[in-house]
Amino acid sequence: MTRPNRPLTSADFPPETALNAFFAWNEARPRHDRRYEVLRRVWRLEPDRAVAYLVGAEAATDAVAAAARVQQTLDAAIGTDDGERQAELFRVLDAIEDRVDLAALPTHRPSRRRPGPKRILVIKLSALGDFIQALGPMAAIRRQHQGDHVTLLTTAPFAQLARQTGHFDRIEIDRRSQPLDVRGWLGLRRTLRTGGYDRVYDLQTSQRSSFYARLWWPGARPEWSGIAAACSHPHANLLRNPQHTITKQAEQLMMAGIHPVPLPSLPREDGQLPPELIGRPFALLIPGSSPRHPGKRWPAQRYGELAQALAGRGLLPVVLGSKSEHGLAEAIRRAAPSAIDLTGRTELADLVSLARAAIIAIGNDTGTSHIAAAGGAPLVALFSGESDPARCAPRGAKVTVLRRAPLADLGLTPVLAAVDAALK
Repeated sequence: MTRPNRPLTSADFPPETALNAFFAWNEARPRHDRRYEVLRRVWRLEPDRAVAYLVGAEAATDAVAAAARVQQTLDAAIGTDDGERQAELFRVLDAIEDRVDLAALPTHRPSRRRPGPKRILVIKLSALGDFIQALGPMAAIRRQHQGDHVTLLTTAPFAQLARQTGHFDRIEIDRRSQPLDVRGWLGLRRTLRTGGYDRVYDLQTSQRSSFYARLWWPGARPEWSGIAAACSHPHANLLRNPQHTITKQAEQLMMAGIHPVPLPSLPREDGQLPPELIGRPFALLIPGSSPRHPGKRWPAQRYGELAQALAGRGLLPVVLGSKSEHGLAEAIRRAAPSAIDLTGRTELADLVSLARAAIIAIGNDTGTSHIAAAGGAPLVALFSGESDPARCAPRGAKVTVLRRAPLADLGLTPVLAAVDAALK
């Protein structure tokens, strides 16, 4: 085919696709991603010249085939919103980068990557709901790097759950040193630098985790997927902030050649249920939320009315929450004495077991609701005006979101209707 005599732009890709976002991000910046520059150049070259540009005229047969694949995949990705075709383009660029340094073209400087199995670091520090939502991306990273050594850097509360997933060969604990804790920062720097990592997937994408990229200085830092300055595989989307967390991470990984990303799923290890629940169908009630956001809580009185109705449907109401939320459980039990109060009695592993065994869950915008959704049972999630479900609601095949501002104005009837629809 005759190559077009015009530049390749974001308009060549459908809106709200990864390549449209990737090109628009580069078009708005004075400094461009090396892959953007390569695609714009290859777009206008005839096939033989494109191959010579990418790998050189004397390249081996397999290198020539890989280089030709870049142009073919680019042509297939233009004008389509097919996620797999777009992801394939990022993958073939990554494959070329195993051979040559894309940032050095048209000089064919050899790739700076070392051969053989790679050492991969995943960063995900907190909080509970965010960690649960990252389980899908973690699974996708493990699938992509089956033959590599994958380490997770996380905080202590999530270490055991991370081990249970089977996605990681090693878990490192970040003690989240305070700004003046020099010893702590030096310890973290030593941990990172001695890991010999080839690539980092920053799923936290916060100012803190992005700062970690600087801890390799003055040495060379690994390839980096995230939002750290000048990282090798940026999440290049000008509109990333309003995206849902799961959408955001899936697109971030697509731009590193990883696709698809599954929804979060809890480990399948069998845990122990409280004796009073064994052999009984039960529903989880999650009436709490962060103490800083009491407006996210549906009134305990309503949860009590809901518990009564669930008991009438043959389900044992089980109240989950922290020790500080025991008062909410007491209010619920005054309305529904059959309800089981587990507030303050569950560790993270216990919540996983409960979520996998529950018939249904009803909860506020809080981390435990994300666990419930990842457990696979239906979830009715109740949202106030203090958070946007389009950005942070639990996701799953059986999630129903009800939103009312203020949440106290949400009556029992629509919640029960959602429960009954979910149980059909």
